[in-house]
Amino acid sequence: MIELVRAHKRITQTALGQALGLSQSAVSRLEKKGTSAYRTQTLATAAAYLEIPPTLVGLAGSHLTGHGNDGDEVNRRRFLGGAAATAVAPALVGLPHSADATGGQTAALRLATSAYRRLDGTTPSRALSEAVRSHLTLIQNIAHTAKGDRAAVGSEAASLAGWLAWDMGDHGSARSWYGSAIKAAHTAGEPLLTAYQSGSLAPFEAHAGNSTEALNLARRARRAVEGDFPAVAGAWLATVEALAHAVAGDRRSADKALTEARNGAENQSEETPPWPWVFTFTPSKVAAARVACGARLGRADWVLSVDTDVLATGHTKQRALLMLDIAAGQLAAGCVDGAFSLASRAVETGLRYRSGRIVERARAVRRKLTTGAPPKAVREFDERLHGVYL
Repeated sequence: MIELVRAHKRITQTALGQALGLSQSAVSRLEKKGTSAYRTQTLATAAAYLEIPPTLVGLAGSHLTGHGNDGDEVNRRRFLGGAAATAVAPALVGLPHSADATGGQTAALRLATSAYRRLDGTTPSRALSEAVRSHLTLIQNIAHTAKGDRAAVGSEAASLAGWLAWDMGDHGSARSWYGSAIKAAHTAGEPLLTAYQSGSLAPFEAHAGNSTEALNLARRARRAVEGDFPAVAGAWLATVEALAHAVAGDRRSADKALTEARNGAENQSEETPPWPWVFTFTPSKVAAARVACGARLGRADWVLSVDTDVLATGHTKQRALLMLDIAAGQLAAGCVDGAFSLASRAVETGLRYRSGRIVERARAVRRKLTTGAPPKAVREFDERLHGVYL
């Protein structure tokens, strides 16, 4: 939340650090999910400086975020809508309020989408999806025939709905939402956004086993901008292509694409991401992509040679999927107990967040073991998954 509002107000990390008595690097660590310990006074000062309600930086009312009693589903959904609206409010200070409120409306809708994306890391998709669908309805009511920037806002929200549907295991809805996102981006006349949305559908198809469709989508993404990609965007898309090649069993092409991605991630300047609704793309994310490719190619050396501490990127659900890829690599290396110990931990995350994607990926790892007499770790894993329906 601090990063979202700071970026919108065009305040540098250095300037914020001066206000907090911190270095620029300390502010950077704070924004990356609080990787260091900070006093509550530091957070309170940051919230006051950026005009963020204290509850949104965890200073009070943290029980509202939905980690408590799962039976309080109605209150949770009400909070999710309110949290996104409250998150947007301070960042709207100074936005245009002319007779034509298009600029203010567009900014408010885009910030709300960004807030929902941030909530995805700590909220079950089933709880969040209802609020996002309501947000999409609002966008459609405001900009039902609009082109340009407001169509782009609709594209961004639709792709978030697709991501949530994918996490819930609803592949039909996911494809539909991603398709809507691509069409809206095209209507908006935004080549880079069109490329991003096509590239976002590609890994979905790759994970579903449709490698040819995934590669076609990635190539369509490159054509959309005619090769004029920012370095970070090109690096990200190369990992998408690598995954598609890995699913197709083409190790050489996957390795080539990963090398391109690593070079792009390492050589990019410290620029703002070319699309404001996603996070930066770093070499550690390329390393995570290599693990995912290795798991699908059955290359234990690709999976187990990487420093897993460095790969602790992304939010909790993303790390659970990474753990399952590492488990697949351990299984390929013959480390059955270690593989299913990791897989069991990932399943616990999947059940806690009711993630169909995590649970189905865990089942895919289980199918790779065909021994007639599974060891204890595998039997315990099977018992944990028995009767789970998400």
